[in-house]
Amino acid sequence: MEVDEAEFFNRLLDYQNILYLCHRNADPDAISSAFALSEAIGGTIGLVDGCNRVASVLIDRLGIEVVDKPNPADYGFVVVVDTSTKAQLNDLELTRYCVIDHHTTTALTENAEFYLHRNSTSTVEIVYNILKAMGAPINRRVGIGMLTGIVTDTGHFKHASADTFRTVAKIIEDSGVEYGEVLDLMAATPQDISMRIAILKAASRVELDRVQDMLIASSHVSSFGGSASSMLINIGADIAFVGTAKGESVRVSARAKRDAVNSGVNLGQLMEDISSEYNGTGGGHSGAAGIDVIADMKEVLNKCRERTKKILEASLGAKSTEISCEDEIDEFEDE
Repeated sequence: MEVDEAEFFNRLLDYQNILYLCHRNADPDAISSAFALSEAIGGTIGLVDGCNRVASVLIDRLGIEVVDKPNPADYGFVVVVDTSTKAQLNDLELTRYCVIDHHTTTALTENAEFYLHRNSTSTVEIVYNILKAMGAPINRRVGIGMLTGIVTDTGHFKHASADTFRTVAKIIEDSGVEYGEVLDLMAATPQDISMRIAILKAASRVELDRVQDMLIASSHVSSFGGSASSMLINIGADIAFVGTAKGESVRVSARAKRDAVNSGVNLGQLMEDISSEYNGTGGGHSGAAGIDVIADMKEVLNKCRERTKKILEASLGAKSTEISCEDEIDEFEDE
């Protein structure tokens, strides 16, 4: 059953020993959302399978207590935070739980006792409205966490809406946190050498398709697929798909620029559709999504590319062409 912010809070008051469960490789949006709820209502923050670098710095700087790989059976109730698929929880078995999430598609709500879903740019924005509905104060630690969650989940406001900026202003006013404090925290995040290597490998293996002025990039790495796909967008691609494989399991991380989304590309829906063909899980946002399936990685990446090309061809009225980096370099040298 879907509930609003006030009802979500009121229902949580009926439970004791609450676990706020974050998806694997938890990001600041998940961590800070769970932290804000635990500070206001009480409970434990659980990490299914670690967290990313910025979230790790956030946990350390704010002194957030977390439990690694918790057993949901040890808790009275589970609040699944910022998570759209069971695969993001490593297929952890859940019994009594609810969901608070902002992704375009979410499969976890089907068996939840209740859920709160909003099409906001971050889960933090939903949590902020819960705190306001219950009249809870926002202290400095919570404020820093929430602002970091919003900044990172919106790609430093690239995907922000007017509501995003309004919420940011309110958090700053309520908590007394200066925006510069958040930037300083994020700037202190160390760069992982393994991630840098993976990003460079992804760039060296890239395959490109062109539909009019839109470039679709695909590649593969052994880890850091999300970072690699974001990097491909930053260096020129309009849509990027990066695959990573672990045994028979394949994950594809997808990213798209706003112009591509405006041209009809909805990665969340695309990932959900493709994953269903393999009985896997997938979804996310229109501009950032992913899938987890048991399949051949090259086959899945090709499906992502082909489906995207069809969408853009129909929208732009142009045929796609496959290009190589060498061909493009030669073309520019000739000019």
